[in-house]
Amino acid sequence: MPEQQSELVQAFRFRIRIVRSTAPGRTALPPPRLPGPLAAAGPAPGRAGPASAAPGAGGPDRAPDRLGDGGFQECSGLGLEADLREYAEGGANDAVVRRVGRVRLQPLVLRRGMLVATGGGSADTALWDWLHGMVAGAAPVPRYDGDVEVLDTTGRRTLARWTFTRGLPLKITGPALNARTGEIAVEELHVAHEGLRLERTP
Repeated sequence: MPEQQSELVQAFRFRIRIVRSTAPGRTALPPPRLPGPLAAAGPAPGRAGPASAAPGAGGPDRAPDRLGDGGFQECSGLGLEADLREYAEGGANDAVVRRVGRVRLQPLVLRRGMLVATGGGSADTALWDWLHGMVAGAAPVPRYDGDVEVLDTTGRRTLARWTFTRGLPLKITGPALNARTGEIAVEELHVAHEGLRLERTP
């Protein structure tokens, strides 16, 4: 049987896509149906059923909204960390019992050059509007799903693909301005999410 060849994944060619999330969170799901005559009455008043969608959150009749153009130059925070619990077992002074705890999710940090339309106008404000809308009390709070794809040198084949769900803006930072240099203005977005997974690619 011939030995299978392997290739290294290079980290310089990638693309990021961020779209409006339509998945309900765990706290937004309706309560379970109870046996008895109340079970046929449908969801309780003021509670949405699983098929309903909040205004602006997207739905089956509507394509998800894109956030920005996805032209990010740097991405970090693709990691998970397990939280292990240690228990001291009586009489076993030379050992520690460890149990599985929760997973710690790191925020994604995305950096891109600030963009201005070729025909004129101001810089793209989509990332800033997302954070401003959340702190201003927009309801429902818009959440976004996304994927990070690493491509081969030709840009035609996906070598690795991470997906994250139900992201919220944690922090956004504007560029450091310096008149002595000719550097491009770069903005940085931190996204706190509810799940990250490395998917298998075809």
